[in-house]
Amino acid sequence: MVVPRVWKSVNGLIRSVAVCSIRTYLGFALRTTRWTFRIDPQSYLYLTSQEGRTAVVAFWHEVLPLTPALWWWAERQNPAVSLRVLVSRNSDGRVIADVVAPWRIWSIAGSSDTRGKSKGGAAAMRRMRASLLHGCLVAITPDGPCGPRRQTRRGAEALARFAGRPVIPMGASCSGIRLKSWDKMVLPLPFGRGVFVSGAPVWPAAVTDPEQETAVSLQTHLNTLMDQAAREEQPRTGEHSVVLRPRATCPSRVWKGLGVLLAPVLPLYLRWRQVKGKEVAGHVREKMGFPSCPRPRGKLLWFHAASVGEALSILPLVQACLRQKADINVLVTTGTVTASQIVAQRFVHDRVVHQFMPLDVPRWSQRFLDHWAPQVAIFTESELWPTVLGACHARNLPVVLVNGRMSASSFRLWCHLPGVARRMLEPFAWVSARTEEDALRLRSLGAVTQFMPGDLKTAAPALPVDEPELARLRAMIGARPVFVAASTHAGEEEQVARAADIVRQIHPDLLTIIVPRHPERGADIANGLNAAPRRAQNAVPTPDDAFWVCDTLGELGLFFRLASCVFIGNSLPGCHGGGHNPFEPARMDCAMATGPLIHNFEEAFQALRGSVQVVHDDRAMAAWVGQMLASPEERIRMGQQAQKVATVNETLPDDLAKQVLALVW
Repeated sequence: MVVPRVWKSVNGLIRSVAVCSIRTYLGFALRTTRWTFRIDPQSYLYLTSQEGRTAVVAFWHEVLPLTPALWWWAERQNPAVSLRVLVSRNSDGRVIADVVAPWRIWSIAGSSDTRGKSKGGAAAMRRMRASLLHGCLVAITPDGPCGPRRQTRRGAEALARFAGRPVIPMGASCSGIRLKSWDKMVLPLPFGRGVFVSGAPVWPAAVTDPEQETAVSLQTHLNTLMDQAAREEQPRTGEHSVVLRPRATCPSRVWKGLGVLLAPVLPLYLRWRQVKGKEVAGHVREKMGFPSCPRPRGKLLWFHAASVGEALSILPLVQACLRQKADINVLVTTGTVTASQIVAQRFVHDRVVHQFMPLDVPRWSQRFLDHWAPQVAIFTESELWPTVLGACHARNLPVVLVNGRMSASSFRLWCHLPGVARRMLEPFAWVSARTEEDALRLRSLGAVTQFMPGDLKTAAPALPVDEPELARLRAMIGARPVFVAASTHAGEEEQVARAADIVRQIHPDLLTIIVPRHPERGADIANGLNAAPRRAQNAVPTPDDAFWVCDTLGELGLFFRLASCVFIGNSLPGCHGGGHNPFEPARMDCAMATGPLIHNFEEAFQALRGSVQVVHDDRAMAAWVGQMLASPEERIRMGQQAQKVATVNETLPDDLAKQVLALVW
């Protein structure tokens, strides 16, 4: 048993060396050749996938080594172009597939069945048709894989008819040598000249028995184009030749190298975070790309949402995808513990799996993608990690960005790294920004394909609530007015407490509920409020308690429904600042106030202008709370106005889900 294993390892090593050597030589020869492209105007639209056009690209088997240059040219015209090439299932075909795969040329294995022996032709035909219908070009050699030379077989024509797409005939020639193979294959030489010539699109004839006529027509086209290419390698007067290279799939080699260097110490960092309570025991290895559960069978959508806000924003989109397509599964990844808890509470579905996102380390990202193998990756807001995105692009995995956010400060930062931003964003299948301003910034950085902008946070359903618990708390609180300070950060609770003390001079029965953004701070907050009761300890406020610290997760829907008015935290001077999502309380017609530091949600607050009061300190907050309690009509008006704005994009999740699912095949 040992000898066969050793022999297999030696064969594998020899094959790897051969593949690497062929790729190195071929890449060098093609990159140093000066190429001229003479493309029919109509064929240009198909070869560059303009407006989603796709076609069957046909060329003789002898010029197969030249065709990567054609794909590099097509990617220059449209970075979102996607390519598939038909190769045979034999060993030679698999070598070809491995040689070109790092250039984002993906193979479909199979060839025509012969002598009653199945060679995967029918399955390959179905996969090629699916590729064409889902926005990929498909390349095929009508005389491959074994000839006769320059004689078409019916595969290209049958595929075109099956998919309802045209055939683009291509001819090519370059400085090279002819091999003594059945097809007299051209091996390019470095520092030469080459030319690609395309014919007009050829549509399969819609007649009763069109095979013979169409085959001869395609064969004639290909031979004519080959003769023309052989005569015209030199550029014509006024015509420019170009030197091409494959598009880099790694957005930043510096960032990738940094990840490699830090990889040995990052496990220690993760363990330290676990000790600090910032990682979940038993799930730390997920951040190194190790899965903690098996992959669901079938098709898989991967959604990534870094933290709580992003996770809640994609909930309606996930639900829409599951509702529209019953045979897909969903993987949701998050970066924080609190976001994972929200997923566990809100994403309850037998087709949803949660994992932590691996850190942006090359080997860890590859391990993650190898195991989960999603059909589409959906990133949220500003989650742009160069290494994992590069790994997705290298696999030709469709990537989309929903609720895309690009703040002015982030935009200025990325403008200093335009190449990295372009290599990350150009290959995205599409981007849906939150606002027109975000869309403009993303487009200027390289997001060439965009879907209609819209904020998913205005399309989310109202936060859930435990109805029996709501009824119990309402009965317990009675007629007391309730002021909720939601998602507060360090430095804000003291100002909220001072504001509540001022209001109680006029409304002595006021109950102030403080909901810290990070529940682990609950004990310290309660101690600073004369040992106020904590919900994490199942304590409830008595009539004598002025404050109630609700240091739990996933219950904001409960507290917003109890509230007379709501202050949105992370917004007062003295804390980090940036604000939080105002649409959550707005959907429950809450009267709202915020501090001035709202740059993370500036567009949302701008949409709600007139419905949200800005307060700069404890006195201004106290004045606003007093006004809301004294004027119920004004409080109701502000709440209803905010609710109308917060529910304006109710159809957005279904529209985005259709676009996402169109990429699944």
